[in-house]
Amino acid sequence: MTPSRPYLVQALNEWILDNNCTPYVLVDASLPGVQVPQDYVHNGQIVLNISPHAIKDLLIDINGLSFNARFGGVPMAVFVPVVAILAIYAKENGQGMVFGSEAGAPDPDDVPPPPKPEPAKGEGKPSLKVVK
Repeated sequence: MTPSRPYLVQALNEWILDNNCTPYVLVDASLPGVQVPQDYVHNGQIVLNISPHAIKDLLIDINGLSFNARFGGVPMAVFVPVVAILAIYAKENGQGMVFGSEAGAPDPDDVPPPPKPEPAKGEGKPSLKVVK
């Protein structure tokens, strides 16, 4: 059978967008064929915002994920082979899916959890000040 990962990535991307959230993809940038801006790679991984407001020409197919975007103002064509997609999740709440069970895929135990979203200004714990 063909890999299920591109179908799941496509479906989860739509689900995240339908819920007015921002889809992020965690990528193993050390695998062959990955074309991402190396200046933004940390510990062999990169997180990519694939929302329609951030990128152009998103294509998710059996080969992988591709799009055009600007990084630091410099345009770049990005390509991520299917096996290099480690996770897709919503920036706002971390909901999504971690991959790793298909042949040739990294072990899911080696994938760190998505970073916790930072509360927007005005959210979080309320604070009070005594004013005299």
